[in-house]
Amino acid sequence: MVRKTTGRAKASATVTEDDLRRHIRAKASDYLKDPNITSVGIGLKNGDGAVCLQFTVGRKGESALESLPTTRIPEMIDVDGTPVPTDVIERSYGPSYTLVTAEQLDLRKQRIDPIRPGVSVAHIAESAGTIGLIVFDRSTGSPCILSNWHVLNGNGGHIGDAIVQPGPYDDNNTALNGAGDLMRSHIGAAGDCALARIRHRDFDRSVYGLDVIPKRMARVSIGDTVIKSGRTTAVTRGIVRRVDVMAKINYGLPAGEQAIGGFEIGPDKDAMPADGEISKGGDSGSAWLIFDDGKTTDIFAGLHFAGETDGVSDEHALACYPASIQKKLDFVLKSDVDFGSAHEAMATVVPRTGYDAEFLGFSVPEPGLSTSLKRDAVNFGRAQTLPYTHFSVCLSTKRRMARYVAWNIDGTRMVALPRRGFAIDPRIDAKYQLGDEFYVDNRIDRGHIARRADLCWGTVVEAEQANRDSFYFTNIAPQHERYNQSSRKGLWGGLENLVFEQADLKEIKLSAQGGPVFASDDIAYRGALIPRAYWKMIAYVGTDERLRCAAFILSQDNLLNDLETLDLDPFRIYQVSLTELATKTELDFASLDAADLISHPELISGAAQRESLIQSATAIREIRRAYDVVL
Repeated sequence: MVRKTTGRAKASATVTEDDLRRHIRAKASDYLKDPNITSVGIGLKNGDGAVCLQFTVGRKGESALESLPTTRIPEMIDVDGTPVPTDVIERSYGPSYTLVTAEQLDLRKQRIDPIRPGVSVAHIAESAGTIGLIVFDRSTGSPCILSNWHVLNGNGGHIGDAIVQPGPYDDNNTALNGAGDLMRSHIGAAGDCALARIRHRDFDRSVYGLDVIPKRMARVSIGDTVIKSGRTTAVTRGIVRRVDVMAKINYGLPAGEQAIGGFEIGPDKDAMPADGEISKGGDSGSAWLIFDDGKTTDIFAGLHFAGETDGVSDEHALACYPASIQKKLDFVLKSDVDFGSAHEAMATVVPRTGYDAEFLGFSVPEPGLSTSLKRDAVNFGRAQTLPYTHFSVCLSTKRRMARYVAWNIDGTRMVALPRRGFAIDPRIDAKYQLGDEFYVDNRIDRGHIARRADLCWGTVVEAEQANRDSFYFTNIAPQHERYNQSSRKGLWGGLENLVFEQADLKEIKLSAQGGPVFASDDIAYRGALIPRAYWKMIAYVGTDERLRCAAFILSQDNLLNDLETLDLDPFRIYQVSLTELATKTELDFASLDAADLISHPELISGAAQRESLIQSATAIREIRRAYDVVL
């Protein structure tokens, strides 16, 4: 943990700041029982004097003493036998989350992909607060949204409830804005804080408007400069002016009044907002970061949870200490999981826009799904496919693997990169993915559906993101080890290369689709069904500017009868018509019928192959060697 000391005032020689801190922890609950006292903390007398016990009250003066059941705060309070001066300020607090007013929408208040700290978020039944940081669950490494209890939980919330981005106040179409589910929350002396596990959304850990990824934590001192990025007031700066504050906040029923620990921030006179406000309603959950030497650092200073109530002219904000909320929520800023192959890969370098149907200049849409297949697909926002870098996956909930993958290949921009490790996609519930445990101690290999080499193109950083994306289990299907050892494997895995080499292409670009052929008699093993066959469809544009499609099936019949002791028969590759492929897969390829090479021999460039196909008049053609493929 980083400890900041810039601008720190010193306590007296006989009473240290630690003595004052222990006094507040022991006595704060008693002080806050007074209905007029709203907080107590360590501050500077009159803002620039000696270190003191600083109280805030709802009302000052004799009228408050006469009308309220309150007690006058003494000028000195005994702390471990030493008198310590007090200071009294008129101030009351409220959670900034409840102060949202109608304002013009901006990007922070809209659905944003990938989600980022600094934008709107909330429990599905609440209003709108701010994503503070993207952090990681210590035990599982799952990426999580960090914000306030009153943003992600609220009085009516329960663990497991849906969290939406943006919050319902900013967009009431909550069915399309799911961002995760409530994982843990806390409200009390340690802070106002909550974690939501990210589901079905990509994420970028850098703070919107500040463009830094917090990696360290600090315990702030009086005089430290901090900066935050929030939903409502965007980027503002402040100065820490009270520490070890215990503030009384009324959250409404049933939570009621709660004593929340943290520190207080006032405006930075060198960076005053036009309206003087460093926080407003909707900023709750923002992360305050240390601002030092004229720039934003990567040091997490506090989690914003409250500001002054209406009618109070003294602008200020309250924030929870990072270490306190970390202890309650059990998160880390950087997970111990090997991010070289797992969740860190989801940090976005380029947007994950998925498969591009217009990549070739012709429309090559993803396969059509029947109503029942749509119901079986894992939804991702508004779609039945999961977007990655250069590819998309339609994931079957029942089979726990891809029904199909659709990908784009730019042969002129390929990048050679090393292999990465396999990982569960952290955006999707692990129960929908066949993970490592399925492949341990058997003869089953992890087989890429979209080839890793096909996806690694673009700039180096873009290609590396695609490389990592290709190793998520959503793009992996179980194949017997002999599948990857067979002499035929080179032909099946190299079909895309064969098209580049032999087809009369206008450009070195392909769009491809592929996946398992799901059947009722697939092999049951370890609670899953292993496909006996796979399919692939490759689309390209010829020099005559006509679209062409070649479809193939690889049969694994007789390959998986005995997974432990197996006498293998060779598997077979077939080139098939799109109509035959649709029958086998139950997917709809009708929009591409006019480009199907098997159904339209006139599209075939080789005269001998064209004549052979016309004479055979069949929708299925066995491929024994590269020459047999018609292009």
